[in-house]
Amino acid sequence: MSAKVILDIQNVSRQFGGIRAVDNVSLTFREGEIVGLIGPNGAGKTTLVNLISGFLPVSGGRITYDGRDITGLKPHLIARSGVARTFQIVQPFARMTVLENVMSGSIFAGGHGLAEARRIAHECLAFTQLTSFAESPASELALANRKRLELAKSLAMQPKILMLDEVNAGLNSSEIQDAMRMIKAIAARGITIIVIEHLMRVVATLAERVVVLHHGSVLRDGETNEVFQDPKVVEAYLGAKFASRFAASAAQA
Repeated sequence: MSAKVILDIQNVSRQFGGIRAVDNVSLTFREGEIVGLIGPNGAGKTTLVNLISGFLPVSGGRITYDGRDITGLKPHLIARSGVARTFQIVQPFARMTVLENVMSGSIFAGGHGLAEARRIAHECLAFTQLTSFAESPASELALANRKRLELAKSLAMQPKILMLDEVNAGLNSSEIQDAMRMIKAIAARGITIIVIEHLMRVVATLAERVVVLHHGSVLRDGETNEVFQDPKVVEAYLGAKFASRFAASAAQA
């Protein structure tokens, strides 16, 4: 793999009292790849994203982004450097318009003036198919469009890494298909995507590589088809039924 390493996590841990939510994790992520981050509830997935984005301090280890040590940096400084994320619970600025919400991402991260922030915001709204809602209050959006708004705000920050935490939760099949198309298009721009996802069909479709966390540690890190057929992963998380379905669909491909 020739793409540049954009994020390097070395021996990172996070302890809450006597519990190690993330335990000595070492991972690298390259430009433009889509990586699925999966594991049972409580495996440490969101905690790891919180450590990368600075929302939680690490208890040990080092995080390097684009050649720069960002361990211990404040969240706003990490975000402004090009590391964006979405949240499981979408909370837009309800009284602001959809356009203003997206402009806020551009102004915050890039320090742009209003005219440039508006231009960038309109591009992001067009990409996420929200142009027709630009002047609507964010509070009026249905769930699928609130998720698109969260994505548009993140893209307005012009990130190099985008971490998506349960971006498909609560969406119907058609909405999930639209979301997957957008995620692939974002990665095609050279942006690294880390996807926390419980829908295995989404991970199987999107991710070139899958990292499995279990009890805060990396159980498996590898190509998607290999990971989904690993007996340890099946036992810990996937279940034999999914593994057999995945193997059958892979054989037909």
